[in-house]
Amino acid sequence: MSAPIKFPFRPRGGQPREDTTPKRGLRRYLLELKESNKEFWLSGHAVFKLLSLGCMISALDYFETMLPHPVLILLICMEAAICIFFIFLNTLAINRYIPFVFWPMADIFNSLFSCVFLGGGIYFAFKARRLLPKPYLTAMILMGAAAICSFIDMLLQFQHFRGLRLRKW
Repeated sequence: MSAPIKFPFRPRGGQPREDTTPKRGLRRYLLELKESNKEFWLSGHAVFKLLSLGCMISALDYFETMLPHPVLILLICMEAAICIFFIFLNTLAINRYIPFVFWPMADIFNSLFSCVFLGGGIYFAFKARRLLPKPYLTAMILMGAAAICSFIDMLLQFQHFRGLRLRKW
């Protein structure tokens, strides 16, 4: 048996790799932006949020032609603004800089309350008018589609909680 060969130098593959991730500044933000967007855009959250937002904006457009009750306009505008806020939050990775809010749970509650409010808006729109003209009925159907999209978005967000374990105090 011969003794192992000792190299006077270290081979290239064996050198420890230097951590190249930026620690501060714009480069770190751009890296976090790129990494945080992948889950949001590829897992289906963004698709259903955008579908829900599109249905709400279309329903608002149809309602504007018919002069409905102002509560319906207010409800759709409020839900669209909150949906835009969450799209903006997830797209620009702002949620990483506000760690004291558990954003996945806030997003689930937003989707749940959006579904409930839109469903209640459909009920209120149905009770507010005796005659349902075609644009009014179309707006109600679009509100229902937005409610269904936000419910599906809520179900998709439960995947975030599958691997989490409870802390024991």
